Formats: sequence, C-alpha cells, structure tokens
Amino acid sequence: MKFDLRARVVSEFLGTAFLVAAVVGSGIMGERLAGGNVAIALLANTIATGAALVGLILTFRPISGAHFNPAVTLADAFEHGTPWKEVPTYIIAQCTGGIPGTGIAHLSFGLRSFALLTRSEWTGARLKRIRRDLRTLVGNLGLLAFPLVCRTLRGRELHHGCLLVHCIHVLR
Repeated sequence: MKFDLRARVVSEFLGTAFLVAAVVGSGIMGERLAGGNVAIALLANTIATGAALVGLILTFRPISGAHFNPAVTLADAFEHGTPWKEVPTYIIAQCTGGIPGTGIAHLSFGLRSFALLTRSEWTGARLKRIRRDLRTLVGNLGLLAFPLVCRTLRGRELHHGCLLVHCIHVLR
C-alpha cells in the first residue's frame, strides 16, 4: 500500500522523535547506572538504541521507509527510492522530530528540556559529548558516501555493507 506524503512525513517525524528519545534516554540511564564505567554505559546505550531502532523500523518502514536520518534519506534518493522533490520535506520532518524526542527524554529523567551551554561547560563531559556528536556527523557522512562509492565501483549489491560500517561506527 502506498501512503500519501503527509502520512510518510508524520511517520518520519514520529519515528525520529521516538528514536532520539531512546538514544538520549538510554544514554542518560546508562550514565546513571554504570557508576562511572564508560564501557558499561556505552554498551547499555548501544543495546537499547539497537533494540529501539529495530522496533521503529519494523513499525514505520511500511509507511515511510523508516529513514529517521537525513543521510539515509539522501542515500535513498541517490538510489532512486525517494523522489528528490520529497527529500527536503523528509529532512525537515526528521530534524524537527529530534527536538521533542530530546526534550521528552530529558524531562523523563528530571533534567531541563533544553539549556544553553555556559562558558564553564565547554570543558569536561560536555566537550566530550560535542566531540562525540561531531564524530557521529562524520560517520553519517561516511554512511551516505559508502553505498554511492560501492555502487559506482562494484555494483548495487555491495551497498549492504553500509550496515556493517554503521555498526562499527556505533560500537567504536
């Protein structure tokens, strides 16, 4: 069944909001439960994120393709899956979906929804999170480039290696 653009955009918005809430919430919970053990916190965050992602993909894939990430939407458009005229709408839905997802996760753990960084917070744990987010951005750009390069060099069947590259990126 083919869904109209409105249903697909709502699906991307909700899926992204739930995914971001799961990622942020599992990160907060992992930090609190790990007692300073970064490896345990990362493991808890990774397992919870993976489980949430599987559930969300199974739920929303029939409606919108379950991209939840502008890099995936762009890769799908390059592969002629998503029409280019719909790409900006998907990306806007994904970016705006992440905002309430973050706020809900923060409120669930008794934190302020959103706060600006003060000068003293640019060091320590906050700076590490910013660096991690930059690594994630670079990893997502690699996730976008990998299928395109594989398709150009060897054929379409190799783009499934993206999953492996993304798993390695998440687990590092």
